[in-house]
Amino acid sequence: MDPIRNPYAPGAGQRPPELAGRDAELAAFDVLLERVGRGRPEGSVVLTGLRGVGKTVLLNALRSAAVRRGWGTGKFEARPDQSIRQPLAAALHLAVRELAGGNAEEAAHVLGVIKSFAQRDPAAKGRQWQPGIDVPAVPGRADSGDIEIDLVELFGDIAGLAADSGHGIAVFLDELQDLPPADVSALCAACHEVSQQARPLIIVGAGLPHLPAVLSASKSYSERLFRYARIDRLDRAASDLALRAPARDEDADFSDDALAAMYEATGGYPYFVQAYGKVAWDVAPRSPITAADVAVAVPEAEAELAVGFFGSRYVRATPAEREYLRAMADVADSASDAVPTAAVAESLGRPPQSLSPARDGLLKKGLVYSGQRGRIAFTVPHFGRYLRTQD
Repeated sequence: MDPIRNPYAPGAGQRPPELAGRDAELAAFDVLLERVGRGRPEGSVVLTGLRGVGKTVLLNALRSAAVRRGWGTGKFEARPDQSIRQPLAAALHLAVRELAGGNAEEAAHVLGVIKSFAQRDPAAKGRQWQPGIDVPAVPGRADSGDIEIDLVELFGDIAGLAADSGHGIAVFLDELQDLPPADVSALCAACHEVSQQARPLIIVGAGLPHLPAVLSASKSYSERLFRYARIDRLDRAASDLALRAPARDEDADFSDDALAAMYEATGGYPYFVQAYGKVAWDVAPRSPITAADVAVAVPEAEAELAVGFFGSRYVRATPAEREYLRAMADVADSASDAVPTAAVAESLGRPPQSLSPARDGLLKKGLVYSGQRGRIAFTVPHFGRYLRTQD
């Protein structure tokens, strides 16, 4: 098989050649955009799921849908050690510029408010933010220093500009669970205010499975504020389509047995579908790709994932954290994906309290998550399987 024509794309956040299994989410978002554009009440959107299920890819696809409708859009990735002010301001700056043609004077005012909002970032320590906004900051608006007050004011002004333009503003926020707690609370409050006024501004966030709990802990009304969509692995038909459609576009194909073997190996997780598909194409001598070719490709694909996808995460853990991860893998071997923390402690022969520092460290590093009290799970599919193969 010609490696130059290999169609599969296992990069982080990289759109695959066939975005299979996400038609329902794309269709629902089109309806939401149309309703918001007509002043109908709608909530913002939150996508949740494990790493490698294609949340970032879907987030980008939804952004493209908003752009096609003439909406102003911006995107950023949250970080636990960074205030929301400057990255959000940069995203909103881009979104407003896309709408600026309608009312230049009002757009200039809103850009000044964005500048005021960003310059109140406590991490700036006197340094002036340089966002490329060539209008003066607007004093007394979104610059009180209280992030909740400021964000409500900022969203109100931007939503007003969007309404006047006849379009809308959509901000796409990846790794939403990593926002500092105060920023999460402020974001919920601002979204609540905008939704009550039926203004055309929405947040589209993506994060790990425990994100709904993070939002609910911040504001009790968050479960009614957002439309939650759980993004999971592909079913067999969608997985087959993700592999077969790109191959056929390159005058190649998979045998039915090969597709069955691929689903068994990948579990239907989109990142793995692309990673294993790429290797299977490269090792196959000719089309169609057979189950025998897949058998050769699987060890090679797993070796690549062990270094990049899994290994790069594992090396971030301390020795104590690695011990905890291995114990989780041992317990999960005969249990559900989410394992009791008490069972992990029992496996290690240690009091549960003594393992709290390791568990907290893994939570902060995004290697595990806790969807419910007393249980813990890997954020990465097949991570337990990987750990059980290590010395």
